[in-house]
Amino acid sequence: MENWLMTIMNDFRYECKGRFVIKKLIVVLITLLLAGCDNVQHHPDLSETIYSIVENKNSSEISLKSLTSFDWEKAFLFTPYTTQEEIEERLDVNFNDPSNIDYRDDIYLLVLMNDGIVDQYVEVARQGADFKIGEKEYLTPSADLIFIERY
Repeated sequence: MENWLMTIMNDFRYECKGRFVIKKLIVVLITLLLAGCDNVQHHPDLSETIYSIVENKNSSEISLKSLTSFDWEKAFLFTPYTTQEEIEERLDVNFNDPSNIDYRDDIYLLVLMNDGIVDQYVEVARQGADFKIGEKEYLTPSADLIFIERY
């Protein structure tokens, strides 16, 4: 009888530990998911639209405002190999670059901000071209041209 009771108590202890471990694991997973989530949205449709404009060899500029259906106040264009520190310094906000542009030479990174917050980002494929915004630090809806320089 005693062995039976000890077995039940051990099973109960193991089950409680298991539940505690599972609860702990769920809390850790939720925390990781929330930490990894931010409100910055990748905009693949805009990326594809820009791709088709650049693909047309007669195109020499991109009017960003005409391609966007969402509000934005500033758009920053980052060249290949731009470091995380440089991006954050120019944006003047914390931004975890999801494109890893600091290791890539196949894209430019376009970051759109609204109300001082990074709202959207676009990976712009180079396609045998470089992109310039002139002497400006960033684009605005009223000064929105990205120039295509083919090589």
